[in-house]
Order: sequence, then C-alpha cells, then structure tokens
Amino acid sequence: MTILAVDFGSTFTKGALIGDDGAVLGTASTPTTGTQGRGDILDGYRTLRSALEVPDDAVVRACSSAGGGLRLAVVGYERTVTAQAGHRVGLSAGAKVVHVAAGELTTADVAAVRAARPDLVLLVGGTDGGNRNVLLHNAARLAKGAIGGHGAHAVPIVVAGNVDARDEAAALLATTGRPTVLADNVLPQIGVIAPESARAAIREAFLRHVIGGKGLSRDPAFAAMVEAATPDVVLGGVEVLASVTDGDVVVVDVGGATTDVYSCLTPEGEDAVLRKDVVAPLWHARTVEGDLGMRWNAEHVLEAAESEHLLASVPDPDALRAYAARVHERPGSLPVDELERSHDLELARLAALVAVRRHARPAQPTESARPLANVVALVGSGGVLRHSDALGRDHVLGAVLADHAGGWKVPRAARATVDTAYLLFAIGLLATDPGHRHLAETIATHLL
Repeated sequence: MTILAVDFGSTFTKGALIGDDGAVLGTASTPTTGTQGRGDILDGYRTLRSALEVPDDAVVRACSSAGGGLRLAVVGYERTVTAQAGHRVGLSAGAKVVHVAAGELTTADVAAVRAARPDLVLLVGGTDGGNRNVLLHNAARLAKGAIGGHGAHAVPIVVAGNVDARDEAAALLATTGRPTVLADNVLPQIGVIAPESARAAIREAFLRHVIGGKGLSRDPAFAAMVEAATPDVVLGGVEVLASVTDGDVVVVDVGGATTDVYSCLTPEGEDAVLRKDVVAPLWHARTVEGDLGMRWNAEHVLEAAESEHLLASVPDPDALRAYAARVHERPGSLPVDELERSHDLELARLAALVAVRRHARPAQPTESARPLANVVALVGSGGVLRHSDALGRDHVLGAVLADHAGGWKVPRAARATVDTAYLLFAIGLLATDPGHRHLAETIATHLL
C-alpha cells in the first residue's frame, strides 16, 4: 500500500508519498491552481502526482487551506467567557477567526458578521443549564441575517452552547433553512472548556458546506478528497509528535501572511487541577498571529517587534525596514543573495519571538500563562526555515529558546528541529485513521 498525503495550500500544493512501512518515498510541491482564475485546483494536483510518480492504486489523504482557508465568525454570550472559549476552539479546529461578537446581536452586529465574510459561524453561549436567552436571541437573529445569502449559499452555523437550549436554537435556524450542525457546549461549566465535539462539528460543516463552495474545482472529486482544514490536521500532527516524544511540544510555523504556534502540553501540579481561570486553557492549542508574516505582513512584524522592544537586537534596523517594505509590495519574491537571506532570517526571528510570546502569555489579566517550561521539542516550520542552513535555523529557533526577557517561562531543556520536508500535515492526516496511526508515529519519530 502506498499513501499520497496532499495539502492544498493557498500558494503551493504539497505532497508526500508514504510507503506501508512509514518510509517517506518522496515529497514535492507545485503552485496551487484554481485560485485567482487560474484553472482548476486539480490541475496542480495532477502535476504533483506526476512529479512523485504516484501509483494509480495509491490511497489519497488530503487537507486544504486553499481559497483563504476556513474563515470563522464566533458569536457568544460574554466576550471574556463563552465568546473567548469559542474563539479558542475555533483556532484549534483550524479556522481563521475573522470576527468575534458577544451579547445579544443587534442589526449592526449582524451586519458586522456579514461584512467579515465568514465561511462558518460558531454560535455559543451559556453554560449547561445556565443562561439560554442570549443563545436563542442570537439564533433567531442569525436565522434572518442572510449571512452569505440563502439556500445553498447560506453560511452554515455550528451550535455549541447551552445544551438545554440547543434544540430550540436549531429549530429557530431551521425556520429559514440555515444549514446547522449541533455540538456539545464548548463551555459546559465555568472553568471547563470542552473542544472535541465542536472541533468535529466544525470539521463536518467545513467538509459538507464550505470546501466545495469555494469555486476551486468543477470536479466533485476535490471536495470528496479533502478531509479537513490544514491547520486542524497540523495540530493533530503535533499531538502525534508529543505522544512519541513523551513530552510537551511546541511548533512555530512562520508563513508569508501569518505565524502560527501550536502546543501540546501535559499539565502538572496546580495546572492539572481546578483552575482559577474563568475559561480554562486548551492544553492542545493553536494561536494565529495575523499581523506576523514574512511577506504580506512583513512591515507589521517590525511594528510588533518594536512594541516588544526587540529592535535593539537587530544589526541594521533601517536596512531591515527597507527590505520589509520591498517584500510587502512583492509578496511572491524570494531572497536573491546572502544579504537578503539574512534579512529574511531576521524577519523570521522577530516573527517567531513575538508569536511565541503571545502564545505563552495569558490572553487576559485574570488568566494564567501557558506552562511551557517542560517543553522538550521546539519544531520550526515554514519556507524560510526549511530552505535555510543549520546556522540560520538556530538563529531563529535558538532565539526563542533563549527568550528569558519575554515574559514567559522558557523551556528548561528543549531541543530544536525543523520540519524540513513539511511532513506535519501528513502525520496529522495519517493519525485520523486508526489503521494508519502507526505510520504517523513512525514518521513523527524520524522527524524528531
């Protein structure tokens, strides 16, 4: 048996050919087609298959972030309670959270949700047995809100609030035919967050209603092929890494538009018992820093670094600013000489430092910091790290591990590595099938 794992990305479509013993037989990437009017997304997929000489009988496992990925709006009861819980769960499910609304929706609030152009709305609110009025009010508003249009064009709603009001909320949404998927409450009681059911519901809604509606392919084979949003799959890959290392793992993915940080932690001591936080932390979590990107947000990286007092460590900040401005204007550009490569690595270092600080530090003053002191593996991802040498990778990841002034507890004894072949998505895809779990673990062991 041969397995082809495919990630349909916004810019590149990546593939990994996996043997039945877990050996990686080959990897390749090709520009993603089917976006911005450039043909069909399966054109690039066929090019990828040809490059890897994939057997006709290979099993195909695929994920996608093409067409902007999964855009999610969260509607909750209180911004710092259920809406915050929904936000965290949405990120862990691989979504890009484009809007968060809290309280009883007004006409202006519904217009703001519509303006954010979500692919999906996560409706939360109330603990189980608690307040039900806000959830029902918002369900009625969303039913009539024409978000994304009506009928086949209507944006689906995942309902993951007070279970005592869930069926009534679903009935209100059904009055206008709004596609609806039900899940357990993301915040069943204060201090408890339960992401699993909502993650599964978001994945179901993404596959059933969203992925085929982005106009990426005229062939239904594409929608049938895709199993999940890429960031959702990558978090699954990080979970496998943590299981084979028998320790905590952090992954920093420095991309062209965002820098994503994933962590899989096992709480110890007071972290493992009842928390004082109103919304407990997710121990398997993802954060997305939409202002930290190597190209589309290069100038914002420097703004964020300046606010974190990091520019003093930059050898020539004026030259770096000029470089950031150039690549921001030409996001498809690649470094052409050693000087530009050094600028790219400096941008990556700053983006990684700021992103990990934000991931580790508490989101609210009343919350606890994420305990990263026991992390044993820091894994870097993203093109700038994959295409750099060992010194360049250490420049970026070593800075994260030495960030003692960052306001978070630096890992005591972590080793740094880079996912040079871009296999985390493949590990995550394989792990979703119990029959392929051993292959996922084999690849994860080799990656580390």
